[in-house]
Amino acid sequence: MKALFLPEASDYIGGSPNESLSLCKPASQSPFLQGLQQEAKKHHLPISVGVHEPSDNPTSKRIKNTLLWINANGEITHRYQKLHLFDLEMENGPNMRESTTIEPGDEILPPFDSPVGKLGAMICFDLRFPEIALALKRQKADVLLYPSAFMPTTGKAHWLPLLRARAIECTSYVIAAAQVGAHNEKRSSYGHSIVIDPWGEVVAELGGEKTDEPEVVFADIDFEKLRSVRRALPLKRRTDVYPEV
Repeated sequence: MKALFLPEASDYIGGSPNESLSLCKPASQSPFLQGLQQEAKKHHLPISVGVHEPSDNPTSKRIKNTLLWINANGEITHRYQKLHLFDLEMENGPNMRESTTIEPGDEILPPFDSPVGKLGAMICFDLRFPEIALALKRQKADVLLYPSAFMPTTGKAHWLPLLRARAIECTSYVIAAAQVGAHNEKRSSYGHSIVIDPWGEVVAELGGEKTDEPEVVFADIDFEKLRSVRRALPLKRRTDVYPEV
């Protein structure tokens, strides 16, 4: 059993809010998505991919940042909209306001079945908020997804520690497919796509340098290890003392 996991904003990363808006297309009209759906069906290969989609509000000047699941028949069967938006203001830069262009989602979706276990969908900046991951773990997620386009500045300091923390505290696999290198004059991404097991160990990882050819990393989801870690560390929450997430 297999599946392909692609990064956040795999369709494009715009150089300005206007460019991001102008490039955005509905799934039914996106050549990029239609191509992925055809390939998923052709190779009987489910694909997780982050894209941009128009707002449901026709007068909105913002768009959606979504994570789609394309099943082995080429059908879009799951759509998660990013909850937390990346607004960064640092002395001497870099500065970024994702909320200028992106419309936040308003719900945590239940984990869904896949050939590689029950998947819990999140996107990039959601990584900094463990409540979502804990809620998905409570709903029996086996694998937490964090497709991302982390900035190099924050990536160097926070990427690996945050991903390992989510894997360890949820005793779950983490798959984080990440954008890498320069996209335009204003924007570049940290890279380091990674798979982490429920013990917090790195199973597979790519680098942080953009190469001439696309790179892919392969990893196995070991369900026996998942069960073993959860048996050894049941992590029984004290919901008599604090609220359930």
